[in-house]
Amino acid sequence: MILILSNNNDRTTIEVIRWLAALNKNFILVNDDEFFEIKVDKKRILLQSQKNRFFLDEIKSVWYRRGGMQFKRFRYSHESINIYMNEAQHWLEDYILRTLESKRHVNKQSNSIVNKLLVLEYAKKTGFHVPEYFLAENTDEIILDRTITKSITGNVIIDRISENMDGIMYTTIVEEKEKEEFFISFFQEKIEKDFEIRTFYLNGECFSMAIFSQNDDQTKTDFRKYNDEKPNRNIRYNLPKEIEFKIQKLMEILDLNCGSLDFIKSGDVYYFLEVNPVGQFANVAYHCNYPLFKKIADYL
Repeated sequence: MILILSNNNDRTTIEVIRWLAALNKNFILVNDDEFFEIKVDKKRILLQSQKNRFFLDEIKSVWYRRGGMQFKRFRYSHESINIYMNEAQHWLEDYILRTLESKRHVNKQSNSIVNKLLVLEYAKKTGFHVPEYFLAENTDEIILDRTITKSITGNVIIDRISENMDGIMYTTIVEEKEKEEFFISFFQEKIEKDFEIRTFYLNGECFSMAIFSQNDDQTKTDFRKYNDEKPNRNIRYNLPKEIEFKIQKLMEILDLNCGSLDFIKSGDVYYFLEVNPVGQFANVAYHCNYPLFKKIADYL
C-alpha cells in the first residue's frame, strides 16, 4: 500500500495519482485536514481518521508531498494526568512518523522545510558558486541597484494584506535607503543573468528547464511575477555533468531524495540560489515534456 501525504486539490498529487490508478496500484491519500486516532487491533497499530483507516505495517512506500500526518490526542479530565499523556502520545506519534520515513519514500515530513542559510553554506562547501549574501538590520552599507532582498525563509504568502487580497514576498532590488532599522533581513548580490534554471531532482536524476525571464521587465527580477499575457519562454536544458554531480552531493548532505533547485546562468558561471524539497515541478513537466509524474508513481 502506498501512502500519499498532501494538500487538498494539489494538482501535482492528482497527476501522480492518475498514474498510480493506471498502474493498478493501491494507495491512500491523506490530506492536511485529517486528524488520526492511534489505536491497536490484534497487536497492530491502526491509524483512523474521518476519511481513512489503515494499519501501519500495511504501508510499503510513502510520498510526502505536503501537509503531513496529524494526530488527535486522547485526553483525560484530570489535567495533571494529561501532562504525562501528552509526552507518551508524542513518542508514540514520533514512532509512527519515523516508521513511515523508514519505508521506501519520496521526501520526508521531518525535513520538508530546510534552513536557507545552512543550505547556502553547504552549497558553497559542495563547490557551487553562490552570490555573495549577508544579513542586515539596516541599509547603511547596501549598494543600491546592485543588491536584492528576499525572504530568509521559503515562499512567504501573507494572508489578508488588504481586504480580500493576499500578498507574496518576491525577490526585490534595493533601490533606496531605509531611514529606520528593521528586523534582520536577507540581502544578496544582484547577478546579471542570461537566464534562470529550475531543476527537479529525483533519486540521482536531474530534469532541468531554462526560464528566459530576463526578457520581460515584469519577471526579470523574480520569474514568479508571472506575465499571463506574455509568458516567459521555457525549454529543456542540460546542465553540465559536474553541476549535476554537485546537485546530487548537496542533496545527499541535506538527506533529500527529491526537490526543486533554482540556478542563475551568467556567462559561463552557474550560480546556486536555493532548494525547495516540496517545490512546484508541474511546470517543468508540462513545459519540457518530462515524465515526472510517472517517474514518481513508478518509484513508489
